[in-house]
Amino acid sequence: MIPISDNIFFFTRRKPIIIYCLIGINIALFLWELKLELGGELGNFVNNLGLVPAQISAASANALAGNSAAWIVVLMRSTSLLTGMFLHGSFSQILGNLIFLWVFGKTLESILGSRRFLLFYLVCGILTGLVQILAEPSLTVPLIGANGAITAILGAYVLKFPKAKIDSILPLVIIFIPVQIPASFYVFWWFVQQIFYGIGSLNIPGGVNPVSIGYLAQVAGLFIGAAFMKLLQKF
Repeated sequence: MIPISDNIFFFTRRKPIIIYCLIGINIALFLWELKLELGGELGNFVNNLGLVPAQISAASANALAGNSAAWIVVLMRSTSLLTGMFLHGSFSQILGNLIFLWVFGKTLESILGSRRFLLFYLVCGILTGLVQILAEPSLTVPLIGANGAITAILGAYVLKFPKAKIDSILPLVIIFIPVQIPASFYVFWWFVQQIFYGIGSLNIPGGVNPVSIGYLAQVAGLFIGAAFMKLLQKF
């Protein structure tokens, strides 16, 4: 099932500038990853910019034990909560994420405004990263991708527009059937499609994104996005 557009955005009449920028940045960095893969440098790149929970956990433990210099390491490694959101480990992962970002994100940006949407996107992505660290603090495999932020967008969208219809395409071998599907269905479908995110994987030594940790963070992302939307509606 491939979402194409919703029946809400047409009425908002605002250009989703932040969505355009986020899509452009993600594609540009993925192309850079492909270049690094050809040169055999992708592993170091992902380990440096991807979220590695064990590195932050170890540095935090040292800092709390009284090693003041360790706080610098904590701050430096914490930037991976942000940078890891813009890296992807496969063609299917970036394609799926950007489709959902476009379909559901552009409407949220239109109703929230560009600045608040950008804040929403970054904060939700960082919070889901923190959930991943708490869930598996000893994990040494890098976590990358915008999955957490996209899941938060999906949670906020369904809370705000529970009756929205999503124009979708149902691919049946070589036949593509246009259908309209409730937005809430894509909460379920989002987790199903994660199964296919290994298709077209980049050659990253040691791998990335253990499945169990990814699902846990994305479930948290749904609630984080919905809670954030509720807060924005209140104030």
